[in-house]
Amino acid sequence: MENIKSYVQQHKDRFINELIELLKIPSVSADTAYSQDVIDTAEAVKESLSKAGCDYVETCDTPGYPIIYGEKIIDPNLPTVLVYGHYDVQPPDPLELWTSPPFEPVIKTTDIHPEGAIFARGACDDKGQMYMHVKALELMVQSNTLPCNVKFMIEGEEEVGSASLAWFVERNQEKLKNDVILISDTGMISNQQPSITTGLRGLSYVEVEVTGPNRDLHSGLYGGAVANPINILAKMIASLHDENNHITIPGFYDKVEELSAEERAEMAKAPFSLEKYKNALNIEDVYGEKGYVTNERNSIRPTLDVNGIWGGYTGEGAKTVIASKAFAKISMRLVPNQEWEEITELFTKHFTSLAPAGVTVKVTPHHGGQGYVTPIDSIGYQAANKAYTETFGVPAIPVRSGGSIPIVALFEKELKSKTILMGFGLDSDAIHSPNEHFGIFNYLKGIETIPLFYKYFVELSK
Repeated sequence: MENIKSYVQQHKDRFINELIELLKIPSVSADTAYSQDVIDTAEAVKESLSKAGCDYVETCDTPGYPIIYGEKIIDPNLPTVLVYGHYDVQPPDPLELWTSPPFEPVIKTTDIHPEGAIFARGACDDKGQMYMHVKALELMVQSNTLPCNVKFMIEGEEEVGSASLAWFVERNQEKLKNDVILISDTGMISNQQPSITTGLRGLSYVEVEVTGPNRDLHSGLYGGAVANPINILAKMIASLHDENNHITIPGFYDKVEELSAEERAEMAKAPFSLEKYKNALNIEDVYGEKGYVTNERNSIRPTLDVNGIWGGYTGEGAKTVIASKAFAKISMRLVPNQEWEEITELFTKHFTSLAPAGVTVKVTPHHGGQGYVTPIDSIGYQAANKAYTETFGVPAIPVRSGGSIPIVALFEKELKSKTILMGFGLDSDAIHSPNEHFGIFNYLKGIETIPLFYKYFVELSK
């Protein structure tokens, strides 16, 4: 452990500067204006893997953005760890809410990160966490302590649904053969209390379009005489929850797993302050499904949220029109056993049925994925827990996350491997939001902890 700490301390400035250079490239996969930047980032990742010690690295073409594959095989008879990460990032909008430009990384101190945090889009999700694994490999290679084989699969479409990754995995099962998959695209409870994510929610993401008259109409001449698509859409969305914030789509809860009182009690052991939670968000109270507490609502229960809504005139000043069309983007976070394709179909059928005469409705599915639960008695989980315990001084707590990483279920289906989610981000790191950041402490602590996972995984596999 002391050798690991010594190496990290010796090279920490370089580790930080390398990550900063990677964060400068605006690899926004959702916007084609950044296509070349996404490709440039893939090449940067490829080069970093080669320098870190991979014996073989290649750029793998896909129907979308390339996947970077790398490997270091020291003995085919030893276990193999497959590291997954992504080099694409979310759009930086709204730009005006950033306190510094999203692709001009700066280090700032905060109450939670007194040692400093890197502020930039992708700092935590997922460039910073992905790059921890690259530097951990470098550390193990340079110190001659790599105890097993390692493979890397770093994609560029995670933020838009990972369609090409599924295509790639299905066609490269032998290349990707492994004993465990290691991912750092999640978080932990705090810098004092590590945690291991054991459950992820699935996702169904759709766009809806409500169309009324064949053109925008004068609201004085036509108001009250024809259906207003924006008014109708607002009513339709409002009806998707009842007075208990229960989702009203018929069949939506049919396959939802109800956790036992014992399991809910175990979850409740995780440190959580409702007051701090509200203060951090500057809200007077929480809001959600009746009968469940906050940490249950955002992890073990399914949800439905509007992510964007638009239509009509939104410019400066007034324009009195009844819009021809209204739109919304809606995401549904799902729990294990809910099939995202089935939920998408249930939503489409129900939402279409809500439309009154005078408008038509179109539902366009975007992407989705299954939920996932990993057992805490697996070798991979035990290895991760031992690694966290050694670097943080306390055991990790198993938690279920409200987020979605749809490819985790895909990996189990196609590669027959369990995934271990070793996240080092914090809830306060503002991923997907303006002023995203990643603590220097967390970044370096990840580089310290990951080599220990390899060590203990090999020891426990004997």
